[in-house]
Amino acid sequence: MSPESTLESRPSENADPSGQRDLEALLGDAVLDRDDHENAPAVVIRPDDVQSVLETLRDDAGFDHCSCVTAQQYPDRFETIYHLTSYADPTREASVVVPTPIDDPVSESAEPVFRTADWHEREAYDLVGIEYEDHPDLRRILLPETWQGHPLSRGYDQERPQVVTLSEHENPIAGDERDAASETMFLNIGPHHPSTHGVLHVKAVLDGETVVDVDPDIGYIHRCEEQMCQQSTYRHQIMPYPDRWDWVSSGLLNEWAYARAAEDLADLAVPDYARVVRTMGAELSRLASHFIAIATYALDIVGEFCAAFQYGIRDRELVLDVLEELTGQRMMFNYFRLGGVAWDLPEPREEFIAGVRDVLDSFPAKIEEYHDLLVTNEIFQRRCVDTGVLEPDAAKQYGCTGPVARGSGIDYDLRRDDPYGYYDNLEWNVVTEPDGDNYSRLLVRLREIEESAKIVEQCLDLLEHWPEDEREIQSNVPRTLKPEAGTETYRAVEGAKGELGIYVRADGTETPARFKIRSPCFSNLSALPELARGEYVADLVASIGSLDCIMGEVDR
Repeated sequence: MSPESTLESRPSENADPSGQRDLEALLGDAVLDRDDHENAPAVVIRPDDVQSVLETLRDDAGFDHCSCVTAQQYPDRFETIYHLTSYADPTREASVVVPTPIDDPVSESAEPVFRTADWHEREAYDLVGIEYEDHPDLRRILLPETWQGHPLSRGYDQERPQVVTLSEHENPIAGDERDAASETMFLNIGPHHPSTHGVLHVKAVLDGETVVDVDPDIGYIHRCEEQMCQQSTYRHQIMPYPDRWDWVSSGLLNEWAYARAAEDLADLAVPDYARVVRTMGAELSRLASHFIAIATYALDIVGEFCAAFQYGIRDRELVLDVLEELTGQRMMFNYFRLGGVAWDLPEPREEFIAGVRDVLDSFPAKIEEYHDLLVTNEIFQRRCVDTGVLEPDAAKQYGCTGPVARGSGIDYDLRRDDPYGYYDNLEWNVVTEPDGDNYSRLLVRLREIEESAKIVEQCLDLLEHWPEDEREIQSNVPRTLKPEAGTETYRAVEGAKGELGIYVRADGTETPARFKIRSPCFSNLSALPELARGEYVADLVASIGSLDCIMGEVDR
């Protein structure tokens, strides 16, 4: 191991101008200008060339993953940024910048090229006010349809009163039944139903018990997290917020997403020792998140306060005990710092390490219990095998990541494919399942528990024998960070639910000019209609649970 500090952010060959020249050569006259983004070449194009440019980048350059769409307004223009990577190699990045004039913010929609742009562009329209031609369903997504104005536009009047009216629900396919004998019914599922895992409203159209159509309705818990981060300082005030995005034990993974983006933006180093501590803490968070995902999914499928649910909560509590001892908090950890972590392992460290090992040693027998209770359970298999199938091509089109994508056989994990922390120095495997059904997504999470435990064990071995005089927990970070005006970056980590990314644009002050959260749950949930159509309504409930979405992260 090297005692020297290293940069948490990997250097990217795409940040060099040659990557930009390659893009310009491929796109030709469609490129109007260059734009300087950290780690990714960025090109500026006309708003009526969006589909042709993105199609060229997808088909000819292999950028098949539209990971994020960011919209923002400048004094003289609106701007949409499509952040593109490749499922085969996420270190290949490109940004496509689409400016539109202030008086006519209309751009071509990317939805015909990347299905995931449907929800992302609806959010951009809802909050910023950019309109997208050829979009199949351009309507608000987080705010009510009757809302006046666009809250993230510069001219938005915050004092304007809002009158939100209720409209009668209508059957969206009334008069268009599949045959004369069939009858359809509109059914509201949620937003206050335990099977929707929070305040998710699912508008379902049924023909008997068969799902004809489904429309996830989000926005009930919109929390203004992005706006609060834009009003907070890089150095001290933003870090407590990420714990609150995916609040179900994933806090350290969320904190790492922000840390990686900010450290990249400010060119901050992270000591090797702190990288190991971060990696251990992040995997403990993944363990706790997966335990509660499996526990609540058992509740969805079995339909009672079952043993698997109680075992899952029990095992999550054991992990939370360790995280509380490490961070001082049980859920809102606030343990990461830019340049490292807040403090070292608790003392006596030998006792802490031994306690973590005891928890890890208990896992193999418990995993067997989960297999006995769920995996080999005939009722569970009948509910989950061959239901909620998401084909690999569809998963990519919707921008799915994490266990949802890996359950469809997509071998994509940022810990390995875009290395950060200490992952590339450890022995572990990326878990995939080929069938893409509800059962496969459960199997992925169960197997990932074993891999995370393996990673934590190796981190403990390193930390136990690390020379005492080289235990540097934080690099020297200026008290006030003011990244250069106009600097932009998008960085992501492998969260418990998938790719958790942060876009930040600096304006030369100590607070971001734009802070955008790429939630894995947002993209994963948008694929629900693909899973549910043609299934039974009971399978719809199983599919919702298999996505493991946290609505606080979806609505942000």
